[in-house]
Amino acid sequence: MAERTEQRLEDRVPELQQLERVGLFTHKEIKAVLRKAAALEYKIQRRALRKEDFIAYIQYEINLLELIKKRRARIGYSFKKEEIEHSILQRVHSLFNRAIGKWKDDVQLWLSHVAFCKQWNSKYQLSKVFSSMLAIHSNKPELWIMAAKWEMETQLSSESARRLFLRALRFHPECSKLYQEYFRMELMHAEKQRREKKTFEQAKMDLGLFSYSQEILNGEMARIIYRDAAKKIKGVQFHLAVLSIAKLFDFTQDLQKEILESLQTQYADDPLTWDYMARRELELGPLPSTGLITKQSKVSEMTQREERCCAVFEEAVRAVPTEDMWKCYITFCLERYNRKSNSEELKQKRLERTLGVFNKAHESNLLQEALYKQWLQLLLECQLFEKATEVAEAVTKRFSQSVEMWQMRLQVLIQLKSEDVVQCFEEAVKHMKAKGALPLWTLWVEWSEGTNNKEDTEALYQRSLRATTPVESVTMKEKYLDWTYRNGGYKKVRRVFASLCENRPFSVDFFRKMIQIEKEQESCKMLRLREYYERALREFGSTGSDLWLDYIKEELSHPQGKPENCGSIHWRAMKMLQGDLVEDFISKYTLLQTGHL
Repeated sequence: MAERTEQRLEDRVPELQQLERVGLFTHKEIKAVLRKAAALEYKIQRRALRKEDFIAYIQYEINLLELIKKRRARIGYSFKKEEIEHSILQRVHSLFNRAIGKWKDDVQLWLSHVAFCKQWNSKYQLSKVFSSMLAIHSNKPELWIMAAKWEMETQLSSESARRLFLRALRFHPECSKLYQEYFRMELMHAEKQRREKKTFEQAKMDLGLFSYSQEILNGEMARIIYRDAAKKIKGVQFHLAVLSIAKLFDFTQDLQKEILESLQTQYADDPLTWDYMARRELELGPLPSTGLITKQSKVSEMTQREERCCAVFEEAVRAVPTEDMWKCYITFCLERYNRKSNSEELKQKRLERTLGVFNKAHESNLLQEALYKQWLQLLLECQLFEKATEVAEAVTKRFSQSVEMWQMRLQVLIQLKSEDVVQCFEEAVKHMKAKGALPLWTLWVEWSEGTNNKEDTEALYQRSLRATTPVESVTMKEKYLDWTYRNGGYKKVRRVFASLCENRPFSVDFFRKMIQIEKEQESCKMLRLREYYERALREFGSTGSDLWLDYIKEELSHPQGKPENCGSIHWRAMKMLQGDLVEDFISKYTLLQTGHL
């Protein structure tokens, strides 16, 4: 092992000598590079190999290459690259190959090698990397796509890219993304050939010297791929994806028409088909105009386009009366409403249209729960408070078991300072029972804090503790403790803390809050801090290594603390803590003893 390492270090000497000879590195820097390389080399020669050591070595070599590149630029020296950079590049490739040979399943390692090859233009090496990677990771379509794109875009070889896609489809015959990218590649190839042909025609060259297939020029290869894929891949998304790709090329009108007809025939009842057909109206050209184009004419044209879209959507919700169809319609209306416009007339029309569509979907009982929130926000934004109240009430009738819907209704009433807030809270907690009602109780007590007197708020806190599940009551205990201290002072919070301690469960934060309150007092008593820590450790001593450490720190730093207690606290912690927490506690305790914590 030592001989091999020494040999590898000796192999570096010529390149290092060249670096020093041409003035890119000093003698001192060369020695430093050699020392670092020796340390890294020995690490990758051990019996128990670690991936991190290879990565560190590779990164060091890449950093060295970057430094050489910068120094060359600085002094304007561009010679001896074969003797210097080439040697380092070969070493990096060798390191990658050794690491990948050991950890073949690590895709990120392969991708790092690919990125390195691309960065340093190592085309021959990259071809080999792709070949080896795909042999091992043939189950990953994205790697096939990456390799094919490189062949097409960098190597300018559509034939090699096509072969890769065909091989990939043998492994993944129903992969939508593979078909999409293959489809795109054939259209790019056709476009490239069309450009070449046009250039030759403009130069009046004899086209007989070249073989341009009219079928390929017209995108027939892409049509074949689409038809083959359509037999295997079901769903609107694929058709829409290839249609959006085809629209990027100006010679695919017939192909687009075929895809669109297939879409309308096979998926006439799918909301996404209707959504596409409606939005397509926005992209259609303007109606013939005889006058000058003015601001008003632009607004009028946009209004007409949007109305054509809405006409298609209206037909859609009649043909496919589902929640998803209404969602597509409403999403379109909201998108148009949220678009910036300098025309107040257009803004108003968009608003009226959006509110109207929300209302129709609601009346049809086909408005999704999530969309009610957006409707209410829009109504409040437009100061349509009466309608907002009406909608909020209706939504809780329809989704009576939804906490979020009750929260929305309550927030509307609170915002409007309605007299029905308390009644609505009572109705909400009655419907929700105990489980899942925590957000409602939290909202209720927060509202009460700012509205009611202290006695009513305290009564509400106590009621919430009885009404919520034991797990959810933990949050209410924390909030009650915090509120009591802010509004009742130290003595009151101690009484509340003592009464809350009678009923489990608790949280660490519940005890930490009481500890913090005690520490804020002018006459902070260590006796009481011990009481709170002891209570907390009875509940969380097996999992709270930080609690034990804080207890020890308190004994060491508090004027009334007893440092002699630290030993027994440490001993108890070691007995109670579980698993890895013991090691964590020991390391932190050591830092505490040395004054580093």
